[in-house]
Amino acid sequence: MSVFLYILMIFLWGLSWIAIKWQHGDVPMEVSIFYRFAIAAVVMWIIGKLWHKLQPVTRQDHYFIALQGVCLFCCNFLAFYSATSYIPSGLVAVLMATAPIFNAVHGKLFYDIQTTANFWFGAVLGLIGISLLFGGDLLATNWSSDTLFGLFFSLLGTWCFSIGNMLSMRNTKYNVAPFTANCYAMLYGCGALLIIIFTRGLSFEFSITTQYIGSLTYLAIPASVLGFTCYLMLVDKLGASNAAYILVLTPIVALSASAIYENYQWTSYSTLGLLLVIVGNVFVQPKKALLPVIKRRLSV
Repeated sequence: MSVFLYILMIFLWGLSWIAIKWQHGDVPMEVSIFYRFAIAAVVMWIIGKLWHKLQPVTRQDHYFIALQGVCLFCCNFLAFYSATSYIPSGLVAVLMATAPIFNAVHGKLFYDIQTTANFWFGAVLGLIGISLLFGGDLLATNWSSDTLFGLFFSLLGTWCFSIGNMLSMRNTKYNVAPFTANCYAMLYGCGALLIIIFTRGLSFEFSITTQYIGSLTYLAIPASVLGFTCYLMLVDKLGASNAAYILVLTPIVALSASAIYENYQWTSYSTLGLLLVIVGNVFVQPKKALLPVIKRRLSV
C-alpha cells in the first residue's frame, strides 16, 4: 500500500508544478490559491459527509489543525508562488526537495526521532542528483538579487511545509485521521487566505480560459484532495523524513512535463542526476516504523 501511495504521490505532485505555472496571469496568486483549496475543501466535505469519514475533533485538536492548515494550505503556497516570480518553477521544485532535511531536523527537535546514516547518505545523493538535473537553470540565474529572493521564498515555503508535517504527526498521534485533519485544515487555510485577500483589497477575479480552469481543477482535486491525503497517510506510515523524500523525486516528473510543454532538453548531467536520485531513494528507505517513537515522545 505504501509503495502505491508513494508512486501515486510522485506523479500527482510532479505534474502540479506545470499546473501552478499555468495559474499565473490576471488572477492574484492569493485568490488562485484560495480558489484551489476552497474547491478542495468542498469536495472533501461532500465525500466526508456521504461516506461518514469525518470524525469528531476536540477543541484542542482544532488549534493544532488550524496551525497545520495555515502552514500547509496558506503560507507555504504563498511563498512558493512568490518564488516562481523570481526564479524558474523547476528550481523551486528542486529547493522544495530539501524537505526531508527540514523534517529530519524538526523530527529530532520536536519528537527526538533519530535518523540513520543511510537516510542522510541517500538524501545527499538525491539532492546532488536534483542539483545536476537543474544545474543549468541555477547557473543561468548568475546568483542575482532575483535568485536570492527566489531561494529565500522557496526555503521559507519548504520550512512551512515541514512544520505542517510535524503538526500532522502530532494530530495522528491523537487519532485524528488524515482525511479529517485535511478537511478542517483546508478550511482554516482558506480562512487565513481570505483575511489576506480582504486586508490587501484584492478582487476575486477569474480567468475563463481552458488553461486556467483545467489547471485549477487539477490542483484542487488530484493534487490537493488526493495528494495531501495520500501524503499525510505516508507521514503516518513512514515518518515525515522518509515520506518527504517524495519531494526529491517529483522534480523528475516535473522535468518530463517541462520536456513536453516547455521544451526542456535532457543532458548527460540530468541523466546522471536521475541515476543519483534513484540510488538515493534506495538508501533512504525506512528500516523501522517511527510512529511508536513519536507516540512515546508525545506521551512524556
